[in-house]
Amino acid sequence: MSDQRKRTELSDEDRYQRIWEIVSGIPEGCVLNYGEVARLAGLPGKARLVGRALGRAPKRMQLPWHRVVNAQGQISFPDDSSKGSRQRDLLESEGVEFVDDAIDLERFSPERAIDRMLWGPEEKG
Repeated sequence: MSDQRKRTELSDEDRYQRIWEIVSGIPEGCVLNYGEVARLAGLPGKARLVGRALGRAPKRMQLPWHRVVNAQGQISFPDDSSKGSRQRDLLESEGVEFVDDAIDLERFSPERAIDRMLWGPEEKG
């Protein structure tokens, strides 16, 4: 391995820190999928690493881990698991809505948060 490559490779801890920073910035009532978190952290294609990083985050960080879902807008934990139920409860308490056990990733994206802050929730019709 070249010296240049050694200098540019990130340690697992550095990667986790990047992921934790992105997740900590997801606003209340918003969600991102694992792949998008990885991309925003500068780690495209590393969606599985996001799951690993969330599992290894120190509790004291109090990361909003529940705001990260899979690419289909679904909770990745089994439906009948306590973690899955907890994640859904936390998201619903923030106003995130599920339709057929999935979240509309575009509607509840951080980019749309400013619209909701300015104009209020979308009218159901």
